[in-house]
Amino acid sequence: MSKLVAPHGNDRLNPLLAPESERAGALKHAERLPKVPMSSREVSDLLMLAMGAYTPLTGFMGEADWRGCCLDMKTADGLFWPIPITLSCENDLADGIGIGEEVALVDGAGEIFGILTVTEKYAIDRALECSNVFRTTDTAHPGVEKVMRQGAVNLAGPVSALNEGHYPETYPGLYHRPANTRALFQDLGWTTVAAFQTRNPMHRSHEYLAKIAVEICDGLLIHQVLGALKPGDIPAEVRVASIDALVANYFVPGTVIQAGYPIEMRYAGPREALLHAVFRQNFGCSHLVVGRDHAGLGDYYGPLDAHHIFDQIDKGSMEIQPLKIDITFHCYKCGGMATGRTCPHGEENRLGISGTGLREMFAKGKPIPNEFSRPEVLDVLRAYYDDVK
Repeated sequence: MSKLVAPHGNDRLNPLLAPESERAGALKHAERLPKVPMSSREVSDLLMLAMGAYTPLTGFMGEADWRGCCLDMKTADGLFWPIPITLSCENDLADGIGIGEEVALVDGAGEIFGILTVTEKYAIDRALECSNVFRTTDTAHPGVEKVMRQGAVNLAGPVSALNEGHYPETYPGLYHRPANTRALFQDLGWTTVAAFQTRNPMHRSHEYLAKIAVEICDGLLIHQVLGALKPGDIPAEVRVASIDALVANYFVPGTVIQAGYPIEMRYAGPREALLHAVFRQNFGCSHLVVGRDHAGLGDYYGPLDAHHIFDQIDKGSMEIQPLKIDITFHCYKCGGMATGRTCPHGEENRLGISGTGLREMFAKGKPIPNEFSRPEVLDVLRAYYDDVK
């Protein structure tokens, strides 16, 4: 009997990827169906459904679930879910699709990724979704821009995924489905596991947060975003190599697993922190590290807004718990990493550390202090930046 936290809203995972023995026949069937193109975000959501990361969802949300997620962070049947998972299309395409019909879901290149049985068609209030999920309707925000640009009609219904794209082949040994991570945790004897979300190479602040988590839990899952990011972000394979170097040289063996998953970032700040918690529970994690400006962007959210939102949801919304850690920095007077809760010294003694600052120093050819990042990590990043010059 597993001692890991249970999947969200369910006693077992609900992966929607069709059995391998059925996929060839299902793909032939799908070729004859009407095709609905998906955005990159929708493809990533289908992949998350496929692997069981969005347990217990069975497909793309209907209107009542969409509205409930936007307004109350709950589906129509009361399941806690902080961001709607939807599929859109244009009016003319929706008009030709009847309720109860099957459609093939394809990416931008026309490759079939799944079959949707349409149970509902509905229009959404884009401003309502954006103002609630992103706290802004500013289209300079990439998550808002995607919602505002999507089709006028949402199609809802259960899906059968037929394809996981390039991820299993591109990231062998890293692309772990929730069933895989749960098996790994059990093999290691872990019962409490902290997830560390990252879309950046890990600098010294990240390392500090990760080691706090290792002190509290049996082990740590460093969980890499493998889906599409915003321009300027460092590619996944470079991040993976830099984190491998960090773990090999600065973590106790057997305390860390690195894995990747195919979501596309929405940059929804506090709401996205909650979504990260929900699906990390499905991966078997009991805790989520929530640091400064988790899943944020620019000045749209306060640096600790993602901390506060966990205090605003109903108790029992999910089993996973946040590890809320204050803003971290290197204090020259303390002689090491610290937070405002542990360091009494003033700003003049503190070196703020961020992924943005690291990228800017590389871009401008500035020397990078040892307090900012480990030399093994810098070697990996320096090779990448030399190649892209």
